Amino acid sequence: MTPRTDVTLALAPADVARRELLQSVVDVARAIFGAAASSVCLLDEEAGELVFQAVSGEGEEFLVGRRFPAGRGIAGWVATSGEPMVVDDLSHDTAFDRSLAESTRYVPDALMAAPLISDSRVLGVLEVLDPSPQARSQLGELDLLAMFARQAAAALRVVSRPPAFPGAPAAGPLDDERREDALQLLGSLERLLRGTG
Repeated sequence: MTPRTDVTLALAPADVARRELLQSVVDVARAIFGAAASSVCLLDEEAGELVFQAVSGEGEEFLVGRRFPAGRGIAGWVATSGEPMVVDDLSHDTAFDRSLAESTRYVPDALMAAPLISDSRVLGVLEVLDPSPQARSQLGELDLLAMFARQAAAALRVVSRPPAFPGAPAAGPLDDERREDALQLLGSLERLLRGTG
């Protein structure tokens, strides 16, 4: 059993559903883009921090729960601006925070990031690290990532009532139908993006 599963077993049902949904988001994003890693960081507005909520690939064993200042790095820029960003060569990008990347034990060469936006509010950031050039689709990759981030934010909204901040536990019980609706939404999106449905 992975550490992620051990943590999940101790959570309330609504929290389990949120973690499951966010893990599905990063797993699907990583698969779509053939990436080394993908993560979702949600914004804790009160603390002024981004919090790793789900990670697939590099860092998945230890990054969940880790926090960093919301203004740092490309993720911070995306969270602040509300705009997606693709950088093919991070060695020449001034927004890239190399020391922050080194602290995660993985320094990518390329990165894609899109805001998770719901009701005109940035909930967090979806990042894809070192996407494969072979994973490019007919849609521009930035458009594809932004579309996926919008769907992920919509699915996140479906599974939980708005918490005090997006990284906080959801209030109230989550019914199976809402949880299933959100997971079906992500599954449909994955099939659409892969061209199989």
